[in-house]
Amino acid sequence: LQKLIHLLQATDDPLIQEQVLITLSNSAAFSVNQDIIRNLDGLSVIGGMLSNCVPKVKEKALNALNNLSMNIKNQEEIQVYITQLCREIESAPLNSDLQLAGLRLLTNMSVTNDYHHKMINSIPYFLHLLSEGTERTQIQVLKVLVNLSANPAMTRHLLRAQV
Repeated sequence: LQKLIHLLQATDDPLIQEQVLITLSNSAAFSVNQDIIRNLDGLSVIGGMLSNCVPKVKEKALNALNNLSMNIKNQEEIQVYITQLCREIESAPLNSDLQLAGLRLLTNMSVTNDYHHKMINSIPYFLHLLSEGTERTQIQVLKVLVNLSANPAMTRHLLRAQV
């Protein structure tokens, strides 16, 4: 895992970055690896890939962060990317794999109330996706909205959202 993280930092080749991110994502399916990746500063390295200009690299980074977000300690580090993630979802092509990967990560990050406040500004866009998105997109957005609606502090923001 350490060598993969170092390789991800060292290369500018998008194909290698994609493959490394896929491998890290698969590795993150095991809870022991989630801790190891965090302890090796892998979350910030993977999070740094969200600034990559290649959509497939961003998508694979989101998939890896999604798997890593199943760990509460990892969520504490991943939460710093929520605002950037929301912007990415809004700017990604409608119904794209990139948009869906971002929504899946937001679904995991919104399971607890801890980070809901970071998603407030994107609520109107989430509601827009309900009318414009494909069924896959709608289902993923609904998961985020259901998580947000379970928090009484979000009621006002959900009901006042301009659509």
